[in-house]
Amino acid sequence: MARVPPPGSFIPDWHRCKESKEYFNKIMHKKKRKNFGLLESPVMPPHAAVDTVHYKIFISGKSGVGKTALTARLAGLNFPNVHHETTGIQTTVVYWPAKLIENGRVLFFRLQLWDCGESALRRFDHLLPSCKEQVDAVLFLFSFTDRTSFEDLLNQIPKWTESSHGCLAKVVVGTKSAQQWVAFLVTQEKDLKRFDLFMHCDVAEKDVRKFQETWRLPVLRSGGEVSDGLGDVAPILNCLAENLWHQDCVRAGQHPQQESVTLL
Repeated sequence: MARVPPPGSFIPDWHRCKESKEYFNKIMHKKKRKNFGLLESPVMPPHAAVDTVHYKIFISGKSGVGKTALTARLAGLNFPNVHHETTGIQTTVVYWPAKLIENGRVLFFRLQLWDCGESALRRFDHLLPSCKEQVDAVLFLFSFTDRTSFEDLLNQIPKWTESSHGCLAKVVVGTKSAQQWVAFLVTQEKDLKRFDLFMHCDVAEKDVRKFQETWRLPVLRSGGEVSDGLGDVAPILNCLAENLWHQDCVRAGQHPQQESVTLL
C-alpha cells in the first residue's frame, strides 16, 4: 500500500514570502508565468545560484477529466477553449522554486509533464512504454462531475504499484471536467465561486475521505478560484515537489530533510 510522506519538508506558501520574490520573478514575466521550452531554464544571478532537480511526471486519467487543462494551469498557460482529446504525447515543462525548512536550502524543481490521450494509448502500443520510461511520479486525475472517472482510479493505481513502479510518487487531483472548463470559457463567467455553486457533483466528500483512508494518497483539487497565477497552483506543485523530494531521499537512504541527493 502507498505511503504518504510526512508533510513539512518545505516552507508552506513560500511564494507569498518577500524573500522568495527573487526566485519566483525568474518564472514570471509581466505578472504572468513564463513558458519554458525543453532546453530553457530560469537564470539566477551568481549570488543566488540554486540547484535544479529534474523529474518526469505522467498525467493519468480517463478522457475528458481535464488532463490538458490541468497541465496548462500548472504551467501558467492559457486554457484550451475547445475540448478535443490529445492525439499523441504532449510534454510541458514547469519550473517551481521551493525552500527546505530544515536548512533553508532553495531548489528549483523542473517538472516535465507528460500528457497522452486515452485513445492514443490504446491504439499505439509504443506510447505507454515511452511515458513510463524513467518516470518519477504519476498524477492521477478524476472529475468531480464524472463518477466513473473516480471509480476508475481503482484500476489505474494498482498498475503503478507493481514492483517496477513501487517507488513512484503518486498524487491524486480532482478536477472539473474538460467540457465544464470549455463551457466556463465560452460564457466568460467571472465569478468562479459562483460557478462552483452550480456545478453538479457526482463525487461526495465522504467518498474522497474514504479513498484517502484506503489508499493513503493525497487528494488535491483543481478548478477553483484563479488568483495570482501562483496561489491557485501552489498546493499541487508544492505537494508534488515534496513527494518527489521525499522519494529521492528514501532512495538515497537518508532522512527526507537531508540534502545530499543526486542532482541533475
